[in-house]
Amino acid sequence: VQLQASGGGLVQAGGSLTLSCAVSGRTLTRHLIGWFRQAPGKGREFVATIRRNSGNTVYADSVKGRFTISRDNTKNTVYLLMNNLKPEDTAVYYCAADSGSTIWSEAASTTRYVSWGQGTQVTVSS
Repeated sequence: VQLQASGGGLVQAGGSLTLSCAVSGRTLTRHLIGWFRQAPGKGREFVATIRRNSGNTVYADSVKGRFTISRDNTKNTVYLLMNNLKPEDTAVYYCAADSGSTIWSEAASTTRYVSWGQGTQVTVSS
């Protein structure tokens, strides 16, 4: 599975951005496609994930109510709509796919994701 993230940029606090993750290669409908982020000097953290077939989603508490993950299986693309952005959302954002065998209770676990795209920088100015 190959993934390519795009859509990052510079935005003022309170603004919005939409990230896209193009998925290609041998993909399974039961794959989880997740978004993660890494701020300078910090570890990679889970943001949101979606099951490709069911559309079920999980969000980190820090983004719940502000971010929305969605997918368009006809375009093999997963989106992350980010509203009401805050300076603390500044990070490199990555999309990733699991192996297709992750149980739902582990969907937010970074270690379950085995294929990673390159990151896209999101910078939120105050």
